[in-house]
Amino acid sequence: MKLSRDLTNLSACNLITLGSRTKHFLHCILFLTVLCSFQYFSKNFKGTEEDPASQIDPWVQYGVFSACVLYALRFVTFLSLPQVIFNVIGLTCYNCFPEKVTLKGSPLLAPFICIRVVTRGDFPDLVKNNVNRNMNKCIDAGLENFLIEVVSDKPIGLEVHRRVRELVVPPDYQTSTGALFKARALQYCLEDKINILSDNDWIVHLDEETLLTENSVRGILNFAMDGRHQIGQGLITYANEEVVNWITTLADSFRVSDDMGKLRCQFYWFHKPLFSFKGSFVVTQVAAERDVSFDNDRDGSIAEDCFFAMKAFSMGYSFNFIEGEMWEKSPFTFMDFIQQRKRWLQGILLVVHSKAIPLKYKVLLGCSCYSWVTLPLAVSNILLAAWFPIPCPPVMDFIVLFIGGVNVYMFIFGVLKSFNVYRFGFAKFLLCLLGAVAVMPFNLLMENIAVIWGYFGYKHKFYVVNKNVGVPVTV
Repeated sequence: MKLSRDLTNLSACNLITLGSRTKHFLHCILFLTVLCSFQYFSKNFKGTEEDPASQIDPWVQYGVFSACVLYALRFVTFLSLPQVIFNVIGLTCYNCFPEKVTLKGSPLLAPFICIRVVTRGDFPDLVKNNVNRNMNKCIDAGLENFLIEVVSDKPIGLEVHRRVRELVVPPDYQTSTGALFKARALQYCLEDKINILSDNDWIVHLDEETLLTENSVRGILNFAMDGRHQIGQGLITYANEEVVNWITTLADSFRVSDDMGKLRCQFYWFHKPLFSFKGSFVVTQVAAERDVSFDNDRDGSIAEDCFFAMKAFSMGYSFNFIEGEMWEKSPFTFMDFIQQRKRWLQGILLVVHSKAIPLKYKVLLGCSCYSWVTLPLAVSNILLAAWFPIPCPPVMDFIVLFIGGVNVYMFIFGVLKSFNVYRFGFAKFLLCLLGAVAVMPFNLLMENIAVIWGYFGYKHKFYVVNKNVGVPVTV
């Protein structure tokens, strides 16, 4: 037993001491192995000689209409191909395991930074604790010129501090276009009588549960001191400190891969939010944020982050990826998980259909959104391929398997990036890798429920996920 423990600890230590480039190289080899395995085992399973689909004429067997429907459902899968390609580029062309972020200038010379937290005010203890922790983290990272600003619909009762400002949005406050929810609160901060920031200052947008790390603070400082781009975004991970719900946390490993893949690629290559944008770990220059604004009607109030980014894109603002990572927690319950996805889907649909943003700026966003909307149809191909086989060109089969292989690996990589071997131990780390794959069917089920509910449900409702968990008080 002792020997087994020693070997496990030795394996964990070896993984930890691997260099950054070595880890990235091994990840790329694993990625390629997963993709090749998908192609190889699929061909072996089907067999070129015995494939029943090759012996069928679908136009005769099923009729013209049914055959067209079957082929159309197969082509639905291709809607996700553009973002899959971006994910592959982001996960392979850029180091996925960078070293500690180093400052490229003195923090004393950095511009003023406002860390803005928007909350409904339902969890004041959570907000107070996280404000305290984030303030300490900023000081530890050497940040001097900063302010933490909490914007709430209800009074939080924060202690008076020179680095903390609490803003309570008046109940009767209305924007010129009738923006709602978080967008309304964000717009309130930009009003002339409320805003105390200058145009050259920077705003870091956080959710109430978001925690800074020293690396993320250094990355923000480097981004602000560089000054070439007006809007930036970085990585968020979900398996830090206490894991409340293992299934939703493993399901969110896909989002970690999405940040490291698609998000990095679109910002490093094009400096534009071609596919998507998140509402947390967002850094904006004040002048740009006030120019774009969050006053974007009701349609821009459900996914206010995405609407803001696409509007800024159409106005010519430049984006970049920020080094470092921040911490959040996955939803604690399955219902919260579904409600969260439902709101995102509905909000992005409203952005895609909005006339306020020209079509040419949201083509890829539309592909990404409708690949999500048609997820139930894409998943149905698993059953339809068995019940109603149809012959497809080899290149079509190759692309479908390529898409499937990439999506499976994204769950695996999310665990590699999120879960610390030293913290969990090698055996538990391997279980997490297996769990990420095992949880995929359950994740698909929850995503499909969210899609159907979101597409047919009322679209101007903002559901707030409960992230209030007992956390240690930081002094």
